[in-house]
Amino acid sequence: MSEPKFPAGWDAARVARLIQQHDQLTEDELAAEDEAAAGPKPGQAVVTVPEALLPAIRHLLATHKSA
Repeated sequence: MSEPKFPAGWDAARVARLIQQHDQLTEDELAAEDEAAAGPKPGQAVVTVPEALLPAIRHLLATHKSA
């Protein structure tokens, strides 16, 4: 098995602390975190789409980012 790769500033200890913190949250607290993460942000929108459209949407986003 290969060594895990972490983003800059992260290591195994930080990941372990995050997992421990997450495991201690109640269902209501977890739901509140999800709602906060999906909340309105300037210049962004959240939409639901049929799963069948996801490949086309991913392609469009990849093209947009590289433009």
